[in-house]
Amino acid sequence: MASPRSAATGGLGFRGVGKQGGNNAGKHSGSSTNIPVGMGHARRTSSGRFMNLSRDESELGAVTDSEMGSDFLYTVQIPATPDHQLMSATPSNRSVDIAGKAEQQFVSSTIFTGGFKSVTRGHVMEKMMESESNHPQMAGGRVPTCAMEGCDGKAMCDERGENMAPCDCGFRICRDCYIDALNGKGLCPGCKDEYKVPDEPLTHTDVRRDDLRALPPPSGEDSARMDRRLSLTKQKPALLMGNNTTDFDHARWLYQTKGTYGYGNAVWPKEDGYGGDGGGSANPNGPSVGPVPEFNDKSRRPLSRKVSISAGILSPYRLLVVIRMVVLGMFLAWRVRHQNQDAVWLWGMSVVCEIWFAFSWILDQLPKLCPINRMTDLSVLKDKFETPRPENPTGRSDLPGVDVFVSTADPEKEPPLTTGNTILSILAAEYPLEKLAIYLSDDGGALLSFEALAEAASFARIWVPFCRKHAIEPRNPETYFLLKGDPTKGKKSPDFVKDRRRVKREYDEFKVRVNGLPEAIRRRSEAYNSHEEIRAKRSQIEMGADPSEPLNVPKATWMADGTHWPGTWTQSGKEHGRGDHAGIIQVMLAPPTHEPLMGSADEENLIDTTDVDIRLPMLVYVSREKRPGYDHNKKAGAMNALVRTSAVMSNGPFILNLDCDHYIFNSLAIREAMCFFMDKGGDRLAYVQFPQRFEGVDPNDRYANHNTVFFDVNMRALDGLQGPVYVGTGCVFRRIALYGFDPPRAREHGGCWDFICCCCSGTKNKNKIIHAKRVNEISGMIEHTSDEDDDIEASMLPKRYGSSVVFASSIAVAEFQGRPLADKGVLNSRPVGALTHAREPLDASTVAEAINVISCFYEDKTEWGGRVGWIYGSVTEDVVTGFRMHNRGWRSIYCVTKRDAFRGTAPINLTDRLHQVLRWATGSVEIFFSRNNAFFASPRMKFLQRVAYMNVGIYPFTSVFLLVYCFLPALSLFTGQFIVQTLNLSFLIYLLIITVTLCMLAILEVKWSGITLEEWWRNEQFWVIGGTSAHVAAVFQGLLKVMAGVEISFTLTSKSAGEDEDDIYADLYVIKWTSLMIPPITIGLTNIIAIAVGVSRTIYSTIPEWSKLLGGVFFSLWVLMHLYPFFKGLMGKGGKTPTIIYVWAGLLSVIISLLWLYISPNANNQLQGSGGGGFQFP
Repeated sequence: MASPRSAATGGLGFRGVGKQGGNNAGKHSGSSTNIPVGMGHARRTSSGRFMNLSRDESELGAVTDSEMGSDFLYTVQIPATPDHQLMSATPSNRSVDIAGKAEQQFVSSTIFTGGFKSVTRGHVMEKMMESESNHPQMAGGRVPTCAMEGCDGKAMCDERGENMAPCDCGFRICRDCYIDALNGKGLCPGCKDEYKVPDEPLTHTDVRRDDLRALPPPSGEDSARMDRRLSLTKQKPALLMGNNTTDFDHARWLYQTKGTYGYGNAVWPKEDGYGGDGGGSANPNGPSVGPVPEFNDKSRRPLSRKVSISAGILSPYRLLVVIRMVVLGMFLAWRVRHQNQDAVWLWGMSVVCEIWFAFSWILDQLPKLCPINRMTDLSVLKDKFETPRPENPTGRSDLPGVDVFVSTADPEKEPPLTTGNTILSILAAEYPLEKLAIYLSDDGGALLSFEALAEAASFARIWVPFCRKHAIEPRNPETYFLLKGDPTKGKKSPDFVKDRRRVKREYDEFKVRVNGLPEAIRRRSEAYNSHEEIRAKRSQIEMGADPSEPLNVPKATWMADGTHWPGTWTQSGKEHGRGDHAGIIQVMLAPPTHEPLMGSADEENLIDTTDVDIRLPMLVYVSREKRPGYDHNKKAGAMNALVRTSAVMSNGPFILNLDCDHYIFNSLAIREAMCFFMDKGGDRLAYVQFPQRFEGVDPNDRYANHNTVFFDVNMRALDGLQGPVYVGTGCVFRRIALYGFDPPRAREHGGCWDFICCCCSGTKNKNKIIHAKRVNEISGMIEHTSDEDDDIEASMLPKRYGSSVVFASSIAVAEFQGRPLADKGVLNSRPVGALTHAREPLDASTVAEAINVISCFYEDKTEWGGRVGWIYGSVTEDVVTGFRMHNRGWRSIYCVTKRDAFRGTAPINLTDRLHQVLRWATGSVEIFFSRNNAFFASPRMKFLQRVAYMNVGIYPFTSVFLLVYCFLPALSLFTGQFIVQTLNLSFLIYLLIITVTLCMLAILEVKWSGITLEEWWRNEQFWVIGGTSAHVAAVFQGLLKVMAGVEISFTLTSKSAGEDEDDIYADLYVIKWTSLMIPPITIGLTNIIAIAVGVSRTIYSTIPEWSKLLGGVFFSLWVLMHLYPFFKGLMGKGGKTPTIIYVWAGLLSVIISLLWLYISPNANNQLQGSGGGGFQFP
């Protein structure tokens, strides 16, 4: 059924995808006027857009197009002057506005399903959850029914949920009946008068004819060709516009051109100066006008700046690094020259391990030589993008759109309440509502996640206005209501206490509903299934079949409106299993209106929202299609599905990626990221990474869950190079960087490394050819080229991005919208005010296209996962994705805010923590054995950045040497030998210098990074624990995958809290046995037994060698000190050691004793026969 839509909407919408109807499609004339297809008379606005002119506005009067001929079609371009300010065209027809809102209301009330080789279906839902919602943007709200006889549909409503009648008589009518009336006689069923309809027929067209940045799809005559041009008329450098800017500076025009608007408007100095104190010669014949004025200074202030580390800290730090490197080289040379002739095998193993440790330390230390800090200025961001200006007189936000991705896969391990709190924190973020769109990816396709999201959207109508009214921080309700201290501190509103109490009560009810969803879904499904069985039994009896025959009634999972859930059922059925279900899209909250929508003080409202904007950002539930026998590529595949879905539905030029347990702790976090992207040179940034901060970690941070050394030391240091690595969450991406394009003005970093890697000149030339090709690809989407180029590029699109024309059309729009504002010295910019126009209403065809791009076979024979989007082939897809961007020349930024931007949860249980580290290390091993190894990086990656990525792939292999080295003290004590012949002065001096320099480096790192020594020491301890357990297993798993093709599978890290609600750290003491614990237990017990054996032998020996005992005991205690948190974790709460620990301890003691007797029986016989001074095993 056709949807009444406007043929021309006002301004550049977020989706920006032009869809032409058959009547409007036509061939591009190719003329230099660049008039949009189907446009007769138009004029361009100051932002480069075209506005339709009516017959009355045209100078041709009553002359028609047919009379004047195509040769007389023209475009009038009127320059912007202070006396002539052009205004953007906005649709004023009432029926067009109503039709768009009705279509969007229909979309938000419909759940869309479909997939590969299946029909896309839309099921209109009466309600999405058991409780009733009354928010106007949400489906299932309290909406009056249609007044048409025999129709029970919902009447069309406006932004406030009130009746929106298309006729002055106020007759309530639903969307379908309204379309039927328009397509019929066009009469209102109530008053029988004609509807006021636009001049052009209302269809499903989505044409943006007044916006040249909208990209039309191919015409019917030439479906193979796609006009993917951005169609922006290139503006010549003008004196009035500064450098590459379209901001009309009126004062600069007056002063630089000596022009005038009438007489007496300006006092002009002579050529020799401005007189007075202006620095030039005085002007005796006229008044002094002062120095040369500076214009637009406020708008040209930088949005961000670097803050260098103090030279008093950084210079000694770098000096100590050099000293320690020199000492390490001298020490290793001394160790190689001085062998231990009594135990060459012990000496050889120790030297090999020490050489590797030195190499590993250098790889880790070199990228830390250039740490920096950064600061942002949010006030400048507001002045530039949200303050009234001549180009934006209304002061509407000119910030780019942001699509937020939240991923979840299993509601049992990722509690829906946690996910709901994350969604609520995003909905309440301080960012323009019409520019924000949230997408939840439910990779499990669970009804529990769907209904929990619906509950969160319903509660948001209370929570979000409350946060805006009282400036609540943080905006995660669970965290906010658990804060200790006075909640009224800093709150000036007299009704804060009352509002807080009411919202707290509502949140408690919300928690009860969400936590009760599993039981509610189970009981509902059982009731419906029982009813279906009764109906099937009755039908069986009526048909005369044997009643004893079993019934084949599927055990379905039922939605709240009494229909089958199209996703995964609790009891898996055909096409309803975890890996076998259709794609699902449900718009939970429709896109908000462009204008603010203030609340009221009605009694129905929980709180008084008179001066509060009650709109909510768009919220969409997405579950991609899954089918058996197809590799869905885990989280990376889900993220790529969201990239395509969001490109079709909202097309925000920036993407914020969050895990379901990471919420927005600082409501200004997105604005902080925009300060970097919109600043000078921001067009070369691929992503802005925020540090991960965690809650619920035990106060002592036993297993280094905060990981502060990595986030505050390593990542800050990488920010001084080419940028931090991508860590999987808390990251804002530039969409165009995910599409595999090269950055503008990419640089190649020459040097000795290029000479080594590029042995032949052909490699470098090849890189230049590839770079030129990619530059032409992106420029071809934006600028006009020949038709031959159109054919080539259009044929390449399906191979790269898939068959969706709508998605391909959105690429250039996203690239343009992500540019910084035009200003002096800003390259690759966009005009001021280009993004201040209203968003297009969603329609059914758009959501149907979104269903198409999430089908499981869409990525076949494309570059998705290879060059485009999140990269496949590794369990650490985040690191690989960031590496590919840096390898193409993009930069990244590390944004550390004064108030933490995001916070999440971390596994405080030892077993969960080890499995988490195992997954990371296994991904690093995969990277090392793949083409993503930094050794093969392109010349666009800086040398130290390459070293950092090399360390990412190499660090797990250190575990093999660490494992051997941790056994060396025990072997030394068992054999009575040591790694050196004797503990001479040279060895001790080297050891002392290496240890002291390491401690001094740690102190300086603490100084410039802001961490504590305790955190540094915890990191060192867990490095040994992980290196002797998870990293070793990762190396073997990686080798098995590379050599034998054994695939690696991991389970999700559980994010649910412990069973003991009174103790938030109860999970810390839970012992879950895993084979990863065997190596550390073995090392610990071996060293303890070895210390006892060594001390006993030395005491009872005829000639005791105390120096060797001292060396062996010292290094054994060093190992045990690092393993202390591990053994403390094995003790459990209250020192309760599991029985299996005793079993392993006894077993290993016996094995080690027998091995010692077998390895050195002669030495034991000599000890037993030497008289009473010998030591004997009992």
